[in-house]
Amino acid sequence: MATIQWYPGHMAKAKKQVQENLHLVDIVLEIVDARTPNSSRNPILDKIIEQKPRLMILNKADLADPVQSAAWIKEFTANGLPAIALDSQHNKGVQQIEKMAQQILHDKIKRQHERGIKNKPIRAICIGIPNAGKSTILNRLVKKNVAQTGDRPGVTKKQQWLKAGKNMELLDTPGILWPKFEDPLVGKKLALTGAIKDSIYHADDVALYALDHFKATNPQLLLERYRLAPEDLNLSTADLLLKITQRMGLKDDFDRASERLILEIRKNKLGRYTLDTPGDEING
Repeated sequence: MATIQWYPGHMAKAKKQVQENLHLVDIVLEIVDARTPNSSRNPILDKIIEQKPRLMILNKADLADPVQSAAWIKEFTANGLPAIALDSQHNKGVQQIEKMAQQILHDKIKRQHERGIKNKPIRAICIGIPNAGKSTILNRLVKKNVAQTGDRPGVTKKQQWLKAGKNMELLDTPGILWPKFEDPLVGKKLALTGAIKDSIYHADDVALYALDHFKATNPQLLLERYRLAPEDLNLSTADLLLKITQRMGLKDDFDRASERLILEIRKNKLGRYTLDTPGDEING
């Protein structure tokens, strides 16, 4: 598979802006895709954030395996990273963010009260890779569409402060990818979930990875979705893709079949899934 890379100029600028504004905030909201809780973490951010309090937010939990999400929350928490899972698209669990932030900052808020500083809004910065749903989360917290959203990576291009009621002020940032994926598998996972522009990777490479994953985790649904026989799972992954191409009525056009397969997986036509396994070394 060709190496997948994407690091446009606005991302380099966003990284610099995060570094410059970090001292203005109380807490970092690190937003990841619940389908790739580890692969969608930018290892560069750990170096930028350092010891700043942080809340891990596993967004798009409605698309991920709920058992795996619970395991990842436990995994992050055990590594000193408080975490929650939510579904910002349907506004489920978003209101947990303020409560969790207050818990994490309890000692700081207590010291402020002792100095006579009360009702000071928590200032938070939202960071993460493209298409993780940062702007949707902010819009839910602010309760209006003030942050630009989209179903493709790279929609947010600049930083902006937003007020979430009287208790929180939020800084939105563009999604930031890192210059090089050390593990090619990370690139495949991010491509499959839509974190990388479709124009910069080969669809068949990602489709082959996806078939390997679903053969191992949900073979029955694969059989049902594409009207396959059980013995078809014994085919090589390339031959299986060709078989599915034929089942789609696309003859031998496996490029189109690959694109359709990826789209159907993103729409959960093959069920809820998580591509990272708890217990893997946490990024960063």
